[in-house]
Formats: sequence, structure tokens, C-alpha cells
Amino acid sequence: MASGGYRNGIPKGTIKFDRPLTSTPNVRPSSIKSRLPPATGLRRSSSGSLVGKDDAGVPGRVRVAVRLRPRNAEELVADADFADCVELQPELKRLKLRKNNWDSDTYEFDEVLTECASQKRVYEVVAKPVVESVLDGYNGTVMAYGQTGTGKTFTLGRLGDEDTSARGIMVRSMEDILADVSPETDFVSVSYLQLYMETIQDLLDPTNDNISIVEDPKTGDVSLPGATLVEIRDQQSFVELLRVGEAHRFAANTKLNTESSRSHAILMVNVKRSVVGREADNSSESDRPSHLVKPFKPSIVRKSKLVVVDLAGSERIHKSGSEGHTLEEAKSINLSLSALGKCINALAENSAHVPVRDSKLTRLLRDSFGGTARTSLVVTIGPSPRHRGETASTILFGQRAMKVENMMRIKEEFDYKSLSRKLEIQVDKLLMENERQQKAFDDEVERITLEAQSRIREAERNYMDLLEKERSRYQMDYMDSIKKLEERWISNQKKHNDGGNREAQAESVAKENEDVRRLLQSEIKLRKEAEEEVKNLKSQFTSEAGGNADILKLRKMLEDESHQKKKLEEEIMILQSQLLQLSVEYNETRTLLERNGSAKTGNGHTASMGEVFEQVGLRKILSLLESEDASVRIHAVKVVANLAAEGANQEKIVEAGGLSSLLKLLSSFEDETVRRVAAGAIANLAMNEANQELIVAQGGISLLSVTGADAEDPQTLRMVAGAIANLCGNDKLQMKLKTEGGIRALLGMVRCRHPDVLSQVARGIANFAKCESRASAQGIKTGKSLLIEDGALPWIVRNANNEVSPIRRHIELALCHLAQHEVNAKEMINEGALWELVRISRDCSREDIRNLARRTLNCSTAFLAEMRRLRIDC
Repeated sequence: MASGGYRNGIPKGTIKFDRPLTSTPNVRPSSIKSRLPPATGLRRSSSGSLVGKDDAGVPGRVRVAVRLRPRNAEELVADADFADCVELQPELKRLKLRKNNWDSDTYEFDEVLTECASQKRVYEVVAKPVVESVLDGYNGTVMAYGQTGTGKTFTLGRLGDEDTSARGIMVRSMEDILADVSPETDFVSVSYLQLYMETIQDLLDPTNDNISIVEDPKTGDVSLPGATLVEIRDQQSFVELLRVGEAHRFAANTKLNTESSRSHAILMVNVKRSVVGREADNSSESDRPSHLVKPFKPSIVRKSKLVVVDLAGSERIHKSGSEGHTLEEAKSINLSLSALGKCINALAENSAHVPVRDSKLTRLLRDSFGGTARTSLVVTIGPSPRHRGETASTILFGQRAMKVENMMRIKEEFDYKSLSRKLEIQVDKLLMENERQQKAFDDEVERITLEAQSRIREAERNYMDLLEKERSRYQMDYMDSIKKLEERWISNQKKHNDGGNREAQAESVAKENEDVRRLLQSEIKLRKEAEEEVKNLKSQFTSEAGGNADILKLRKMLEDESHQKKKLEEEIMILQSQLLQLSVEYNETRTLLERNGSAKTGNGHTASMGEVFEQVGLRKILSLLESEDASVRIHAVKVVANLAAEGANQEKIVEAGGLSSLLKLLSSFEDETVRRVAAGAIANLAMNEANQELIVAQGGISLLSVTGADAEDPQTLRMVAGAIANLCGNDKLQMKLKTEGGIRALLGMVRCRHPDVLSQVARGIANFAKCESRASAQGIKTGKSLLIEDGALPWIVRNANNEVSPIRRHIELALCHLAQHEVNAKEMINEGALWELVRISRDCSREDIRNLARRTLNCSTAFLAEMRRLRIDC
């Protein structure tokens, strides 16, 4: 332990404060003895993983920081008349080691920490980058090296029970690790060991005092399978574990330190993290074969290890006063540190042989120096001139370590166990589903079989009933025929027997004729009486005709209405034929325009539209919009849309109620053609500012928003987006577009991804931004842009460099207008719009937009400050 109280507390007179890490370029004058090799920094990708030039590994130099311990109580008295042997220059990241009063040596490090540096700052500059790398899947090592009593254990292992700001690197590292991992999918375990007299002992299990080192013959990885491995779930359990291990660590009282550590403490934190498969995000919904069978890919497991090494302090025997067993301990410590120094020298000089097997310490740190781990070393020194030799040795050790290059690699493997469990669950679900479907199929087959059998029995029964009825009918017909034949035979027999009585028969016939004659005469008499009665009724009806004038007038009106109805039906037929003819003429005219140019056939098209007014009449055309015939309705709305394209006709269409009819069509009809053409006609009318307010007053924004959300046809979306884009150019409608969902509807239509639709969306956003910019300049608007509030900024930034020229031009204008209002600057900087504005000011093909972007950047204080921070020249 440091005699200045580093393990048990901060010495008196020490000032604690946190200072942010400054970014100062390295100064390399000719007088500096040591020059830093170029440090290859790690580049963090957007996904959070560390990437380098090669997938095989990321090069990274060992980073070294030097920390100066303040004078302890003994030094304040003994060295009161002497200056410190070191002079720190933290802003230049270098220190001077004094040889005498007029000469000194200068050394440069990655970080120089003064005696006032707080534990938090030491952690952030030394260990935090290593912890972040471990969380990304790389191995990492944090190690403290220095003379005994200079504060190594205080820097690394301080628990901070009394003062949380005094917590060391071990405690702070675990806090960051536990804050980042997921308890459901990730696993964190810890081993705490000490290397004492070349024997590896378990600090969590003192009985386990001879742990062997195992090396993988293929990869060369070092492991300690006999060490106790404890899973960590919370910070409190980890602190208790450290406290148990610290109690079992060997320490002794020497002249240089009252509690000098006599062993090297090694904390190993194993992190196992599950990440989603790399190709999982690339699979589209259409590739999924079924809602039951899901495409499983094995998740990737990243295994990383953080090693925190608190080295025992190097010491000179004559200064520490070690003797007996303490002397043997000092020899073992110095031998292991010497072996470590030899390995560092060999790696720094790119020697072909590195003596890693000279000591168990170097074997354990094989991956930390020249291996695949990211290593950060903090060398601790004291200010006393009496220990200048030990301080110089420590500084030179750090200088050599800075020349060591590591090749960091991520250790990934597929989590086949987790995949197997998921597949077993899926197989069970599929088996259950298959059994359920099989049972349902069997039940259905049984039901169909029973139903078929029932129908067969019913058919057989009906057939037997019909057969019986038919047999009975034939029998009845047969019996009737027999009976009639018998009656005829009997009558013939009677006629044959009664042939002599003809005279009597003649008398009876004459009598019958007389009766018939009398009946005929009486019938004629009754008929004459009926005719006279009819004549009387006719005369009576004629006399009463004068009193029924209202009935005659009503009959006449009915006849007139019937005639008028026939006439209207004839006119409708004529109008239908005219509409069909005009539609054909319009299609032919459009074809000619495409082939020969608008100048040649434009007069013919205008003449056709004029003929519509003259021959048909606008009101009659608008009345056809409500026709039940779908073809007539479609042709009518096409004619209205073509008429609305001419500014001279728009006022007449609105006065005749055409706008209301078009909005009604848009809301009531589901026919895609009708909605597309109606939206196009509304877009044409929306080009007139007077019509824009009428459209909004009649709920046009809501109707257009609903249509844009429901439609899938790109041409319909283009018409709807064009109509909303025209409304966006009106200063008075800004809040209406916001509250009635116009802006969100415009952004929602980008799902189509059709260039024409995106061009209209970009035009609407540019119009809206221009109106907002004008309102801000006039002092009417003071708040943040409504476009930004509705989430339009990310889409604007993504499409600022769109390959389609109209989209890119409108988006560039929108960015320039948004940037002119200072209140939008912070949001635009956060979303990356500043980079797009800089690009526009440099590379835009249109000079007016390029100049506008340049003026906007130069006039905004927020943009100028951010550009100065990022060292961007406009």
C-alpha cells in the first residue's frame, strides 16, 4: 500500500477536481528524446461495432498514461528543501524529468495526469475506451505499473465506500458494463486472482492456491479453467466480491509502503453478448414462406474479456528494507516485472523471439502485449527526488510499451444452442398445429361423409315416393280408360236396341229447339235494355264534365311532364354521345401534342374545350358528374379537369359549383380513375389563390389527406400531392395544413417511392418552407418550423442529394429556407443538415441556390459556431 494513504484514502493537501479531456495536438520539438509512434485510433461505425481496414483485425497501439502521486507526509518533511524531480505539462501531454537544476529529459505520453486529477478523469482517459471496446466484442487490458507506494492499487482497486468519487477503475468499469448489457440475453462473470511467488491463487477461494495455465494449441489463447467464476448481476455483489478478494491478498509493511502489495492482482471480467444475425435486417417480408414457419438464423455470440492488472510495485532492497520472507517476495516480484520488461523490449524492437514463457505473468499477459486485446497502461510515479532512478525506470518502461502494436479481433461464434432451443419450440408448435389441422380435417371429412349419406338416403326416399305416385297415376288413368270404354260400349248397345223409337226422339228434339228460341229472344231484350242504360250514363258524364276542370288540368300536366321527361332523356343521350366524341378528340389531340409539339395542335385543343362550353354548357357537364353510368361520370370528370387546366375557366367552374362536386366525388367514389382525375382537377383549381381558401373552407385538406392515405396508384398520389403542394404555397394556410394533417399526409405519400410523387412532395415541402421563411423574416412567426415538428427533417436530409434533379432542387431550396430561421439550427445540426448545406454551398449546380446556401450559413451564428468546431470552411 502507498505510504501516502492511497489505498485507505486521499492524503491531506490533495485537491480533487474533474477536468474535461482536451484535444491538443502532439508537440514534437527536437529536444524531446522520445517520439510517439503514430497511434491508430479505432473508428466506430453506425451500428456500434469497431471496424478497421481489414476484417482480420484492427491495429491499435498500446496507449500509455502517466499519473503523478502527490507528496506524502514523509516526503513533505524529508524533501521540503528540494523541488520535485518531475515537471508535468498536461496540455502538451509530456513531462520533464530533472537530471539536475539546469538539465532535464522530456518524454511524451498519450495522457499526462497531474496529482490533482480525479479518479473519474483517470478512468475516462485510461480505461473507458477499453471498456467500450470490450462491450463491442474485443478483449481489453488495463494495467498499472510503477514503483511501490506510487498509487497503483488506489488507481485500480479503490472501492470508494466512504467517498464514491474515489472509486477506482475496477468499480467504474463494472458500472459501465452492467449499464450496457441486457440481463435477458447477456452474461457477465468475474474471476479474481493473484500471482504470488510464481503461483496463481484464487482470491475468491483461498483453498484453490495452485491454478494452472492452459493454452489453446490452435489459437494460443490463455485460460484458467481452475479459477472460480462468479456471475455478476448487480454492482453491489461485485463490490462485495472485490472486498472478499482484497481481504485475501498478500501485503506487508516496508520502509516505502506500510501496506505494500506482495502479489500481482488480476481481475478477469468475461462478457458474453448475443447480437442479431448480420443478415436478419436484410430479409424482406415477402421472403417469408408462411406465418407459421419463421426463418431462423443462429444469433451471433460475442465473447470478450476485460483484464485489470494491479502489478506489485518494483522496489530496491536497500530502500525498502525487505528481509527474510519479505525479501523472497521482493525477488519474485522483481523477476516477474523484469520478465515483463524483456517482453516489452522485444515487442518494441520487433524481435523475432519474445520470451513470454519466462514468467507466469508474461504468459497471462500474452494477449495484452502484441496480441489481440486493446491495452491501456497507466504508469504511476512519485515526485520525490530521492527516487529519481525508480521514476526514470518507470517512465522508460512506459515509453517502450507505447511502441507495442496489437492487432485487435472480435471473437464471434454462432449461438447454436439458442437456435436449437428456438427450433425445438417451433417444431413443437408446428406439430401441435399439424395435429390440430389433421383433427379438423378428419372432422370435416366425417361431416361431409355423414351429410352425403343423409342426402343419398333422402334422394332414395324421394325417388321411391315419386315412383309410387307415378305408378298410382298410371293405374288411375288405366282404370278411367277402361271405365270410359265400358260406358261407350253400353251406349252403343242401347242405341242399337232403341232404333225403332226415332219418331219419339224427333218430337223431343223439336221441343228442345223451341226452348232455345225463347231463351235467345229474352237475351236480345236484355241486351237492348243494357245499351240504353249505357247511353244514359254517357250523357250524365258529359253534363258533369264542366265541374271536373281540375282533373283535366292535372291530366294535362302529367302529359307535359311525360313529354318533358322524354325530351330530357333524348338530351342526355345527345350529351353522352358528345362527351364520348370529345373524349376521343381529346385523346387524339394529346397524341398529336406528344408527337408534333404543343404549338402545332394547341389551338385545336382550345377549340375543343370551347366547343364544350358552346355545345353542351358547363352546368350540364357538372350535372353529369352525378350520373349513375360509370363511363359517363368518368368522361365528365375528365372534361372538367381539362377545363380547370385553363385559368379562364376556373372562375366559371367554381361559380357553377364545380369545386363542391369534385370534392364530393373525391369523398364518395371508390373508383380509382374518378379519384385520380378529380384530384387532378382540384390540383389545377388550387393553383389560384382565391380557390385555395375555398378548398380549405370546404374540408379539402382533410379529403386530400384521406385520399393520399388510402390510394396506392402512383398517378393518384401524384395528383393529390400536387394539390397539397399548391396549398403549401399559401402563407395563410400554414396552420390549417398542420392541424388538418396536410403535412403528415404529404410525408406519408413518400411510401410510393415513385419519382413523380416524390417530386410533388418535395415541391410542397419547399413551398411550405419558403412561406415559413418569409413569415419569420416579417416577424409573424417565431417558433420552430412546423415541418420539423411533424418529423419532415430526417426525410429532407436523406433526399437532399437525390439523383432525380427536380427532387434534389426542391429539397435544397427547402433546406436553405429552413436554415434561415435561427430557431431551427439546433435540430438541423443534430439531424446532419449542416453537412448538406455545406455541400449545397459548394457543389449545387444552380448558382442561385448555391449563393442562398452560402448566405444562410454565414448569417447563422449557430451554424458558424458548429462549423468552427468541426473546422469546416464554407
